Amino acid sequence: MLDIIIVEDNREISTVLKDFLEQKRYAVAIAETGEKALELFYTYGSRLLIIDIMLNGLDGFSVCSKIRQSSNAHILIVSARGSKEDKLKGLLIGADDYIEKPYDIDILLAKIDGIFKRKYARSELIDQGIGLDLVKETVTVDGKMIEVTAKEFDLLRLLMENKGINLQKEYLFQSIWGSDSDSELQTLTVHIKRLREKIEKDPKNPKHIITQWGKGYRYE
Repeated sequence: MLDIIIVEDNREISTVLKDFLEQKRYAVAIAETGEKALELFYTYGSRLLIIDIMLNGLDGFSVCSKIRQSSNAHILIVSARGSKEDKLKGLLIGADDYIEKPYDIDILLAKIDGIFKRKYARSELIDQGIGLDLVKETVTVDGKMIEVTAKEFDLLRLLMENKGINLQKEYLFQSIWGSDSDSELQTLTVHIKRLREKIEKDPKNPKHIITQWGKGYRYE
């Protein structure tokens, strides 16, 4: 999974920002169009998106709205359009923050560092008796350790980090196995079945990993 996708059609701005972020050891990709941003996101996933509004083709508002339908990834809108109406629109469709251009690069970097420290630097993830140790990559259910494979752990983590959000099968598969994987989509179904057998009290009537028929899965 990528750390950050920069959605910006000004190559000079995006390249400078990418260089600064990579110096801080973030994994960064650039998308010059909204369509490319969605392609990158659905292929690799991303923890944070920095989105300009004025893009060729699909604009930044549309990108934000589409991503928010299936993910709670952090979204920063960064735009020269600074009207109250634009800011309200961006926040109402799901952006976490709206920053006006021109911005101070040090302040933007500090905001990004703060987001990752608060949202992604946890050492554990606990919900309804299910516990994930994000450092040791282990899983407990009601305090009892259960054995999971690396892929099962990554899949359960991704589902729990997006609690209540329906995640498409293709997105889950690409995020865990990658676009270059030789595995098939059926692999995802098998791993979901195994996870249910390990964390659900009644795997045939799951209460945590819920199927959205024809689309994907969500964690409840």
